[in-house]
Amino acid sequence: MNENIKSILSRIELSLQEALPAETNQQWQKAAFKKTSHAEKEHFAQLITPCRTLMDSGGKRWRPLLLVLSSELCRQGGKESPLSLEQTYSLTPLVEFVHTASLIHDDIEDSADSRRGLPCAHITYGLDTALNAASWLYFLAPSSIDSLPVSQELKNRLYALYAGEVRRLHLGQAMDIYWHRNPELFPTADEYTQMVHCKTGTLASLAAQTGFMAGGADSSQIEKSGIIAAALGEGFQILDDVQNLTTGNPGKKRGDDIVEGKKSLPVLLHIQENPEDRKKIASYFSQASKEGIDSPAVEACIELLSSKGAVQKALKKGRSIIEESITAFTEIIPDSKESESAAMIRELFSEMVQKFQKGKI
Repeated sequence: MNENIKSILSRIELSLQEALPAETNQQWQKAAFKKTSHAEKEHFAQLITPCRTLMDSGGKRWRPLLLVLSSELCRQGGKESPLSLEQTYSLTPLVEFVHTASLIHDDIEDSADSRRGLPCAHITYGLDTALNAASWLYFLAPSSIDSLPVSQELKNRLYALYAGEVRRLHLGQAMDIYWHRNPELFPTADEYTQMVHCKTGTLASLAAQTGFMAGGADSSQIEKSGIIAAALGEGFQILDDVQNLTTGNPGKKRGDDIVEGKKSLPVLLHIQENPEDRKKIASYFSQASKEGIDSPAVEACIELLSSKGAVQKALKKGRSIIEESITAFTEIIPDSKESESAAMIRELFSEMVQKFQKGKI
């Protein structure tokens, strides 16, 4: 990995630690809660520990990295930034906290057992604590806007952007839940794209738009960055779909999407070309849901999807979306497409694609 990217990631980690410290202090408590006169150390721990544990267990941090690199893309393209680079780093919890909260909720909704090789938060800390802590983290995230020494107008724009993207995140999750609760219901590939742009793409969109806003881009450039970043998120979700059916996602067992009844792109592409297999795949989903990850239906479904090329076609589509999105993204600010930040964005996502191919991400 590029040494400059490593340096940026280290600074991001410091910002995340400051925004969500393992040990609280009065200054942080006042910033996060305003009034906490009767709250004790163990009360704060009920919120912090489940979230901090998940964050410390891994994560690619590519969303906050995209935020910082997006702001630098604008600065290196000659834009006049309303925020310093240090102030931009302080906004990285805006995307990483939402991502962490959504993972805790996602695991509850999917009845998942593990995340990043560890028991899920609701298993370790209890359903009530995990739900409450993750919900709180959604609201802690935008507190990073409060301390910025900028105009109220810019703060309002950042708040509006954050709130709109988080609402879309929940819409995408609602679509996904509705589909996997109905084994025989298969959306179209276009409906899948809409769902993923909300569920997965929205945080990439939030990262890019926040970075472009911090870097001084105009409104049309900010909007364009969000659209392209959402497509980038779609590309990586497709790679994630493929990995689930091939090497398996790190920290999880191969084929757990079958157990959860996920209508991933390989499934939809297969049914699009082989509609006679709808009932068979629906029956595999139902059987796997009842019997768990060791059900023979899991491998039978994977074999069916692989036998007629759907998995490979999804992989090709995911790669294509990512390649096209990276090129388009680095050209939004014309004067920065040959800049160091543009090169780092290209390197970042190219490396992520390579890691997906090796089953390491």
